[in-house]
Amino acid sequence: MKKAHKKFGRPPMLSGKRTYIIKAKLTEDEFKAVLEIQKRSGLNRMELIRRRVLGKGTHVTINTTELLNALDSIGSEMGRVGNNINQLARHANTINKQGRLNEQIVKDFNLLFSDYIHSQQELEKLLRHILRAMKPR
Repeated sequence: MKKAHKKFGRPPMLSGKRTYIIKAKLTEDEFKAVLEIQKRSGLNRMELIRRRVLGKGTHVTINTTELLNALDSIGSEMGRVGNNINQLARHANTINKQGRLNEQIVKDFNLLFSDYIHSQQELEKLLRHILRAMKPR
């Protein structure tokens, strides 16, 4: 009895196999621009070109690694801000119990806290906009 020979490598594609090649000539500046877009997007050159050419409407290419690193950094910073606000509120409560809390400090704090809340709401809007842009259509 003959042993079945195992095949190694990627299994053959049943559908969607890419068999056509398109060539394009670019100037040096155009090629540098493609390389820069490729670098920023994190995609290989062929996937970038496919998405740009075949994408419907304006297609946004996002480097997900860079985006996740930026979001992680923003999240850490917001955590530090929250800790600072809690420490300030605790300190203000302590001073208030002693009857030494200056009214101008409370007004200044409320103004700054209002600005912070506004900035946080703007950040949330931008994040929602990014998430909508990333959804497949």
